[in-house]
Amino acid sequence: MKHPHGLTQQILIAMVLAIILGACAQWIMGMNPWVDVVLNDWLVGGLFFIVGKVFVATLKLLVVPLVLVSLVCGAASLGSGKQLGRLGGKTLALYLFTTAVAISLAMGCAWLFEPGVGANLTSNASVNINQGSSFAQVMIDIFPSNPIAAMAEGKMLQIIVFALLLGMAMNHSGEAGQRIRMNFEDWNTVVLNLVTMLMKLAPYGVFALLFTLFARQGLSAIAELSVYFGTVVLVLLIQALLVYPAILTVLARLNPIMFLNKMRNVQLFAFSTASSNATLPVTMRTVEKRLGVDNRVASFSLPLGATLNMDGTAIMQGVATVFIAQAYGIQLDAMDFLTVIATATLASIGTAGVPGVGLVMLSMVLTQVGLPVEGIALIIGVDRLLDMMRTAVNVTGDATVTCVVAKSEQQLDEVVFNDPDVALVDEDVVLAKGKA
Repeated sequence: MKHPHGLTQQILIAMVLAIILGACAQWIMGMNPWVDVVLNDWLVGGLFFIVGKVFVATLKLLVVPLVLVSLVCGAASLGSGKQLGRLGGKTLALYLFTTAVAISLAMGCAWLFEPGVGANLTSNASVNINQGSSFAQVMIDIFPSNPIAAMAEGKMLQIIVFALLLGMAMNHSGEAGQRIRMNFEDWNTVVLNLVTMLMKLAPYGVFALLFTLFARQGLSAIAELSVYFGTVVLVLLIQALLVYPAILTVLARLNPIMFLNKMRNVQLFAFSTASSNATLPVTMRTVEKRLGVDNRVASFSLPLGATLNMDGTAIMQGVATVFIAQAYGIQLDAMDFLTVIATATLASIGTAGVPGVGLVMLSMVLTQVGLPVEGIALIIGVDRLLDMMRTAVNVTGDATVTCVVAKSEQQLDEVVFNDPDVALVDEDVVLAKGKA
């Protein structure tokens, strides 16, 4: 059997090497035209760019079939619509609660550390950010008129609704429904095994993604916005290492240390891809196989969380709102603070779990409290790095809520949850088959 933390160590090594080598490459570019050709054209814009994009695309190709198949299986096994309604109510309430806590912490810390005081702004700064859909339109768009088109376009909420309806119909279709359900169960097994096989490529994909990022951007952008950057990172750590463990301990009586240890691979995937959707296959496999959550809960809660639960993004919005207000010398009163909390919490509904979406949501929040949207131009330089970090927080929050809901529904195997080595033998067998 492989070392229990072998994959995690490989990904961490790849991350450290990529950051160091990428920053060095960014520093030496411009010194020699031949070096520029090799680094910029062949490596940064060539080999590593291709490897990184292929890695993310490979993960994303699994998202729609995994969500559809897994959620159909879960809905077909839930039984009554009452049980599904109770499960959905708990999940949605917890997601909204954690998001509200996240943005409240963010605005409190930003008010304390004052990241925008003394910032040099020019009134002519501009940035093109498309406004998001209205809340009413988001609610309408949840229900698909064409499920095939929804799957082709990757509209996760529409896929979730269709899968739930299909699963419930199968549950009420007698033997015919059971035959189709068994077929979906087989597909679910195959897709999860494919996820495991692809995980062995993670260190190479992570290295390529981070090398490309730091070779193009370097570390200079962080220094220019160090207080803002540090405030966001601090609140992200508080949310991941204090808030989520507290929720697990108080609401589910689960060991948060064991939870965080088992979530490391998922967090590293999320950090490297900056996409909750791209990380979803890995999240689902870890939550089911290593944390002991029943598929009926995980297949519902996790896809929903990848779309609705944006705690990390809410943290960025809270800090950025206060930062921009301070930079422009605009005072925010208590009502403005409450408006930001409510808007950011509700704006997370229907937002795609893809890189960069936080800036679109931020423009909506700024508009609600009358702050200049062009202030977003200030933080774009470091947003990619913060996007990676907040995505790791997002997926941790998804898994936290899923474990709490599963425990409340008696759908969590605590023996599996508390076993540090569970599923490792199974993983090695699948990887061995993939090499054969």
